[in-house]
Amino acid sequence: MTTATASGQGARSGPPLGGFSPTVLGLEIRRLLRNRRTVIFTMVTPSIFFLLFGLNASYATTTPAHWHGNISAFILISMALYGSVLANTSGGAMISIERSQGWSRQLRLTPLSPVAYIVTKMMTSMVLGLVSVVVVNIVGLLSQKPSMPWYLWVATAASVWVGSLLFAAFGLFMGYLLPTENVMQIMGFVIMLLAFGGGLFVPLSVYPHALQTLARFTPLYGLNQLVHAPLTGQGVEGWWVLNVVVWLMIFIAGAVWRFRRDTARV
Repeated sequence: MTTATASGQGARSGPPLGGFSPTVLGLEIRRLLRNRRTVIFTMVTPSIFFLLFGLNASYATTTPAHWHGNISAFILISMALYGSVLANTSGGAMISIERSQGWSRQLRLTPLSPVAYIVTKMMTSMVLGLVSVVVVNIVGLLSQKPSMPWYLWVATAASVWVGSLLFAAFGLFMGYLLPTENVMQIMGFVIMLLAFGGGLFVPLSVYPHALQTLARFTPLYGLNQLVHAPLTGQGVEGWWVLNVVVWLMIFIAGAVWRFRRDTARV
């Protein structure tokens, strides 16, 4: 009897998908959307930036050669990306609050694998990112300044949202890495630096050659180029894709590593 029992216990396998649960995902999404400060901040800030910089009359009437839209549309895409990056990073960084409350240690008692937990958190952040992208595009439509074919509105919005998954992983990694009391202040400053460094706010062509070279290795560079490519008519470069994939792998690996360290503490 003892041998049979031991054999049965040894044959047990972990839960499917590492313990990933749609129910837990739904609870996480509802909890995130209740954080009104985060939701309002990620919707309002990029929209205000677009209204400040994207409504210039000359931008609305200027369509560079080979582009499929005007400069206002370019700025709209930039601000949608900035908003989605902010939203995804903020959602991920909320993990720091759970750490301070000891939730990461409690997860050691559950069958949830580190990868399944990271995926759940990233999907939750993506919901907030989607809200931000939709709001910025609605503001752009109502302003009637951005001009591009309807399919590019859809394509660029979708690429911005999917691509910003990179910063959901980044937010999780930083949420595990930084102290709770000032994680959002540090994150906001870091995102601003990455936005300038990746050419999101200022064209890289105005930078010295050395900074242009350095920018190619920053996390936002490849994503920024990819989401604007449909509008500018550029072909997609392999370096852009490689930049996004490598940084995504780094951030996911970092988040999993920090999660395991947290759950390993007794």
